[in-house]
Amino acid sequence: MITDPQGTLMALFLAFCRIGGCFMLMPGFSSARLPMQIRLFLSLALSMAILPMVWDTIYPMANTDAATFGLLIASETLVGAVFGLIARLYTVGLQFAGTAIATSISFNGPPGGDIMEDATENQLTSMLSLAGLLILLMLNFHHVVIKALIDSYTSIPLAVGMEPRRILITLTDTLSATFMIVLRLMSPFLLYSIMFNVAIGMINKMAPQIPVYFISTPYLLMGGVFLLYLGIAAILEQFVKGFATVFTGL
Repeated sequence: MITDPQGTLMALFLAFCRIGGCFMLMPGFSSARLPMQIRLFLSLALSMAILPMVWDTIYPMANTDAATFGLLIASETLVGAVFGLIARLYTVGLQFAGTAIATSISFNGPPGGDIMEDATENQLTSMLSLAGLLILLMLNFHHVVIKALIDSYTSIPLAVGMEPRRILITLTDTLSATFMIVLRLMSPFLLYSIMFNVAIGMINKMAPQIPVYFISTPYLLMGGVFLLYLGIAAILEQFVKGFATVFTGL
């Protein structure tokens, strides 16, 4: 039996702020393809499931005055948004890698619909982004995020919140680690593009009358697609392995 309905609802709302802030930016769950009602009720259901685990931490802070409670709402939403943004930046890195790979191998087809967002992007980028996100979901990457959120009530208590300096350092470290992983994923294609274009440039110097662009582009694209065929499994494997390292290592 609930002896304090008002305090229970206020504690649930504080838990919802941190969970909802994370799901608002977390890849997959924040997609424009997912109806807003599903995202709302999913966050609410998860908040109700997590509340008993962190009851002793949240409930004492729920019965406060209106001004303090408003500050707690803003702080909890910001903390959850940072956790969601860490995961989002990592998946955006794969989109960046897909765009760089498509550009380096001259895969410049007409843009298509983005799978994760309501935008347009290259088909190669869309394929890599969708494959990486699906594999992360199959391997329960959201469990890692949810566990980190539960643990955050110990490392980031409600009364303390997250400091701006700590937020900037966390996001900077995320971008740095993501860029290094993404650079490793797309480096074979960058090297292939440089070597191919240098070779074509030397051929053009020896035979200026040859229309190099029309001759080289099909071979550059064919070699790049074949290289992608050989390395796409390793690309996705390295991307998935790096998620836990980036997310839990910050």
